[in-house]
Amino acid sequence: MALHPLARELNEAIRAQSPDAFELLSERGRALYMPKGIISQSTEAREKAHRINATIGVATEGDGPMSLASITEQLGSVSPADALNYAPTAGKPALREAWRRKLLKENPAMRGSVFGLPIVTSAITHGLALAGDLFVDPGDLIVLPDKLWGNYRLTYGVRLGARIETFPTYDGEGARLNTGAFAEALLAGPEKVITLLNFPNNPTGYMPSPSEVAELRDAIVRAAERGQRILVIVDDAYFGLVYSDEALQESPFGLLSNLHPRVLTLKLDAATKEVFVWGLRCGFLTFGPPPVDDAEPLLAAFERKMMGAIRGGISSSPAISQQIVLAALESPRFEADRREKFEALRARARRVDEVVRSDRYRVSWDVYPFNAGYFMCIRVKGVEAEVLRVHLLEKYGVGVIALGTSDIRVAFSCVEEPEIEPLFESIHEAIRELAA
Repeated sequence: MALHPLARELNEAIRAQSPDAFELLSERGRALYMPKGIISQSTEAREKAHRINATIGVATEGDGPMSLASITEQLGSVSPADALNYAPTAGKPALREAWRRKLLKENPAMRGSVFGLPIVTSAITHGLALAGDLFVDPGDLIVLPDKLWGNYRLTYGVRLGARIETFPTYDGEGARLNTGAFAEALLAGPEKVITLLNFPNNPTGYMPSPSEVAELRDAIVRAAERGQRILVIVDDAYFGLVYSDEALQESPFGLLSNLHPRVLTLKLDAATKEVFVWGLRCGFLTFGPPPVDDAEPLLAAFERKMMGAIRGGISSSPAISQQIVLAALESPRFEADRREKFEALRARARRVDEVVRSDRYRVSWDVYPFNAGYFMCIRVKGVEAEVLRVHLLEKYGVGVIALGTSDIRVAFSCVEEPEIEPLFESIHEAIRELAA
């Protein structure tokens, strides 16, 4: 199809700075642009129409949005203007800046990296879809660990027709990340490869060590040096929830950004789990460009394309969610509040680790390494995972997730400490009954 002049302009800006980054774009990504239509004209009017502004499709009264008392009485301290007006396509500027400051504070490696201003998404699932819009064509290869969040297959395999290949998450002894298998899968791929790294991992709750992340980085660089173009998507859904001192204490994004001229990196994160606001659907997408002479035009062009994808999909993310998250980030209580919830989750994880490795349970399962996030997994013995799941529900009133034929995922994030031992005792008893 013929490209819009604005799309061609963005394509040339990307190609001028990074021909390899341009080659990573999908056919849809090359066609995307942010229209200079109602949105841009309304933005200009907000700045200059000092008498009358008749541009934007909202209803107003006085100096604010028209609103219903039955709605505004629910808003608490959030003003109707902050809650009810449209947010900008890329998100509220103050929130984007506040999230950038948070990233720099919590990720030392990012302080030495070049990266774009975070773009607001409707949580991480939306960010994954946007990344797909820009970079995934039917048949493109996506390399993932075999312990993965099932929605990746729906987002990239079903929606976009990508070819998903997995590598064993753990090495043969199950004690560490299988970085060798990752390198093999990457190097066996075609000229364009996408890899998606989710740490802390869903479903296993594993966060790799600094040395394991360094091995991932080295594998990506080796693949790029032999001529492959690589998009690295870092899914940081459970960022900050790391309970072991031996694990990496920051996002892998800063260590995997600006690696090589043929490597482009994306960070997806969200207030969703980090700030415990699942239903607000407030996430962020951040570009880590290849090392180029001038990253600003490249980042600006990618942002405009991403804004086009947002505009053509959901228009913008909810303003009220953004305002609540921004207010929390600016609150003097924010760090203490967050630390309190972190300690509660860490206490649950440690109690799970004590219970699940009890000698009495060795006949029933093996434990996959876990040290972070919301989840942990066991590999059950002598029974099929789905049969066990149904038996637990029907006889014990216990709900867990069955993965494949042998794995059970337990979300300790939603199990209070006193219930942890009874939970695993029920699983053990159910396995014994089924095995008998």
